[in-house]
Amino acid sequence: MTEVVPTIVKTPGARVDSRAQPLNMRGDRAKPRVLLTVILGIFSVLWLVPALGLLVTSFRDTTAAKATGWWVALIDPARAGWTSQNYSDALSGSTSGTGQSLSSEFLNSISVVLPATILPIMFSAFAAYAFTFLEFRFKEAYFAVIVGLLVVPVQIAFVPVLQTFQAITKATGIPIVGTAPAVWIVHSAFALPLCIFILRNYMSTLPNALIEAARVDGASHFVIFWRLVVPMSIPALASFAIFQFLWTWNDFLVASIFIPQGNNQVLQQGLLGLLGQYQQGWNLVAAGSFVVLIIPLIVFFAMQRFFVRGLTAGSVK
Repeated sequence: MTEVVPTIVKTPGARVDSRAQPLNMRGDRAKPRVLLTVILGIFSVLWLVPALGLLVTSFRDTTAAKATGWWVALIDPARAGWTSQNYSDALSGSTSGTGQSLSSEFLNSISVVLPATILPIMFSAFAAYAFTFLEFRFKEAYFAVIVGLLVVPVQIAFVPVLQTFQAITKATGIPIVGTAPAVWIVHSAFALPLCIFILRNYMSTLPNALIEAARVDGASHFVIFWRLVVPMSIPALASFAIFQFLWTWNDFLVASIFIPQGNNQVLQQGLLGLLGQYQQGWNLVAAGSFVVLIIPLIVFFAMQRFFVRGLTAGSVK
């Protein structure tokens, strides 16, 4: 008796079930993912190496930190010169060249960062709403100019801005340079183009039918903005708030230019003071850096769910 072997006839245009693929094909597709995971893991470890060195140095005394590298402390922990005095010295500012403690400079940083984060978001939200939902002449041209301002670096504006502040001080008698408002103005002005760009792209993805329905019901632009657009734009607002907060908190250049000395100096300037006149306080700088790092970590992990979603929304409409 002859055995009949069934023949599979492939119909043109028929869909092939991917679940019927051989197991080895699934394994082949999984290999690139495993390789990518390994590569990203290696890069992550390499990225954390400087932070590890900074952490080890923050717990070593000055003599040991100057004598050997931080990796020697891991190889021979018994002779590493471990101490926690660096953190108390950094917080008290006993060796700071600025004459202030990190606790007072912490308050100065808060007084600079919060307004420099809130002001650009507030003004940018109004501008983004206008560019998205209002019609006026040369709207696209104005928006193109704002986008073009993204390529202007903040460094080229230091001289004219300083001259403007000095002219205002001379005319009004109100000192601006050396105070927190000087840093507010600079950070807010250079954050506006990016914030307007992000918020406008995000608001353009909002359902236009909902806005039109509110207009039919008689809602004004003020009501639409505060009760509809702002609540729906929370991811974009929060993502830029994180971005602006971290940029302002970690900034040293703008603060050193517009608050060169005095009691209004911020944390980044205090870290430079911990280094000492002869640059012998690297262990204190390492300890102070981890103290400064606490607030950005709290802010980022508390709002990270908004970060990627807010920045990527609006990129594809």
